[in-house]
Amino acid sequence: MLIFRTRDEEILKTCEIVIDVGSVYDPVNFRFDHHQKSFTHSMSTIHPGKPWTTKLSSAGLVYAHFGRDVLAHILDMSKDDEGFEQLYDKIYEDFIEAIDAVDNGISLNEQSMRYKVTTTLPHRVSYLNPSWKDKNPDAWPAFQRALALVGEEFFDRVHYYADDWLESFNVVREAMDSRFEVDPSGQIVEFVNGGVPWKDHLAKLEKSLDIETPILFVIFPDEKGMWRVQGVPVEPESFALRAPLKKEWRGLRLKELEEISGIPTIQFVHANGFIGGAAERESVLKMARESIISAKTE
Repeated sequence: MLIFRTRDEEILKTCEIVIDVGSVYDPVNFRFDHHQKSFTHSMSTIHPGKPWTTKLSSAGLVYAHFGRDVLAHILDMSKDDEGFEQLYDKIYEDFIEAIDAVDNGISLNEQSMRYKVTTTLPHRVSYLNPSWKDKNPDAWPAFQRALALVGEEFFDRVHYYADDWLESFNVVREAMDSRFEVDPSGQIVEFVNGGVPWKDHLAKLEKSLDIETPILFVIFPDEKGMWRVQGVPVEPESFALRAPLKKEWRGLRLKELEEISGIPTIQFVHANGFIGGAAERESVLKMARESIISAKTE
């Protein structure tokens, strides 16, 4: 397959598929540009029922029309397989939508940012462009490097979501179903293994299961056998917590922390109170229980 980078209309007329140039969106004839004034599509308009209203870039257009076919091919799955549509949605929400937003000049939020983020995929692609000081710039080698960079990252993310994230759904569901066996409050969830990507699943399952009493902490053993207790964030991507670990513990370690808390084998509590650790399960369980009580008065 030959790839051209051009805006020459005569050359575009000879192409089987045209992406990001040409000022035409016509999926029947495989024309996928979004720059024209008349273009207003989002995932919600192309696939009614999808929640995303971010204006599509050409990346989103191609994903909207061919994403399911691409995923089925990469993963050797059928589109009818359980979890396939959930996977399709997740990759748009966590990978493609940000590309759409950046390409269309849509800010991440309405307020000024507290710090810069300059390592996103669009940033890293932009850094491949020729220098402004280059007297004879050649964008083609940069374009090839960008294809390799984006392609590798896309494949990695697809396999992560299919192999790790999607399969963790049932693990999180089972842990939530048995949470009252962990603590009568139902506000502490236990995972038998650490590293489970739980935040998205927990938030969505709380809504789908109509859980009224919020889950505040999760506990789990890490890869070294140490037990961890982690606060549940307000939103999956947020640093704000529904309830942090106790204030007087934060930033302390080992003997000093054990003396103040009175909890055997306690090891540390992060300065922001989002995570702590101990050598024994009963210790992290006690950390969570005391923090739930403390959060009611803070």
